[in-house]
Amino acid sequence: MKKIVISLIVFTMTSVNALAGGILTNTNQSVLFLKNPARDASIGLDGVYSNPAGVAFMPEGFHVAFNWQYARQTRTITSTNPVFALGKKNDGQMVKEYEGVADAPIIPSLQAAWNKGNWSIQFNFSVPGGGGSCEFGDGLGSFESVVGTIASKLEPLGAQGYDMDGYMRGRQYYYGFQLGAAYKINPNLSVYGGLRLLYGDATYKAKISNILVKTSGGYVEFGDFMQGAIGTVEEGIALVDAVIATSGETPELLAKKAQLEGTRTELGTLQKYAEGVNLLSNQDGKGIAPVIGVDWKYKNFNFAAKYEFKTQIRMKNESTVNKASEIAAVNKFKDGERVNEDAPALLTLGAQWSPIETVRLSLGWHHYFDKDANWYNNTQDLLRHNTNEYLAGVEWDLNEKFNVSCGGQLTRYGLSDDYMNDMSFVVNSYSIGLGFSYKVKPNITLSAAYFQTMYDKYHRNDYPATGVSDTFTRTNRVLGASCQLDF
Repeated sequence: MKKIVISLIVFTMTSVNALAGGILTNTNQSVLFLKNPARDASIGLDGVYSNPAGVAFMPEGFHVAFNWQYARQTRTITSTNPVFALGKKNDGQMVKEYEGVADAPIIPSLQAAWNKGNWSIQFNFSVPGGGGSCEFGDGLGSFESVVGTIASKLEPLGAQGYDMDGYMRGRQYYYGFQLGAAYKINPNLSVYGGLRLLYGDATYKAKISNILVKTSGGYVEFGDFMQGAIGTVEEGIALVDAVIATSGETPELLAKKAQLEGTRTELGTLQKYAEGVNLLSNQDGKGIAPVIGVDWKYKNFNFAAKYEFKTQIRMKNESTVNKASEIAAVNKFKDGERVNEDAPALLTLGAQWSPIETVRLSLGWHHYFDKDANWYNNTQDLLRHNTNEYLAGVEWDLNEKFNVSCGGQLTRYGLSDDYMNDMSFVVNSYSIGLGFSYKVKPNITLSAAYFQTMYDKYHRNDYPATGVSDTFTRTNRVLGASCQLDF
């Protein structure tokens, strides 16, 4: 049962990332990204995030864009464990599916720039991490497998199965505020420097309740079963003591007594969890890091690069977990503890080519330095390599008012069996986006887009000899609309 508590606590670090990007980073911070993800060398107001140096080449004046996105994601884990067959709700099956639904109904962002002469002063507000809530109405396989394992271990004391209710919900938002300036060194070259502040705010709830044990007489509450089991063990110890008092000590009797006393101790430890487990954890933390960029024009080509430095973040807990020093994983959520949750450094490279004036073809590459970040318990070391993304897209001006674009993104993580778990996971994917922009007036542009991610399945063999395994996958869909004003 201690393992149940550990699983609950570890879950609370689940990243509710309902957007595109790295393990802890959202890159779709504008609707123009949804239209065409390969924006790393594009000249536009969304470049305040994707290509800040290139914003210096926009016309003089004040530019501001308001973005709204809605994202819906599911996370599905198919878990296989022989002990599931003991569960009342499982109909004797060893395979069970657990699905979490993550909704982010309002993901706002704002980009603003003031261009004057060679200078461009810029501001960006967005949600570069998290972005919603994720709910598992039936808990997770890692929870239920522990309850099932305990039931199987209690079979010698009359247990024949189990029943339980599990639930968890996590809400996580990382708000990003970026302020910086770009400067045109000459008509073809510009540079950028700025600072980004990240503020994290999260709330997590997890619960295991109504734990029952199946006996020959039906289902009984876990606490009542434990009291009866402890009474049976006590009677066994008393019987051994009586035999020893009558016949004297023998190695066999002493071994039997030691075994019974060990069982009594273990049952006593489990009994305190008879009421189930309830966890409520609130977290917050902040960090700041520099951002630099460069943009270079050559004939009908444009090249750009951006580097976001690692943001060191320590999330502070306000938690119902007040005392857990004997369990390292629980200490992570001890009230008042600060948890490592760095946003990794990110390098982006982009190229754009205009074969004709009205068409732009673009390529991009993102490299997340995950293994240089500092995460709790050094989980970054369990990754095989850093995350890479490859992007391509096309944009076409149909006329002076109407523009359409589409593009794709391929994401490859350095996953390993040791890194993956059902409390927090990512899987390789590819994404497509498409949309349009329309100039209502010369200084007002409306945009709308749709973005969808298709995920691979990752299969993890936990314990091949025992038949325990998990398969992970996701779904993700995003809608967005924006309005840009130019003065």
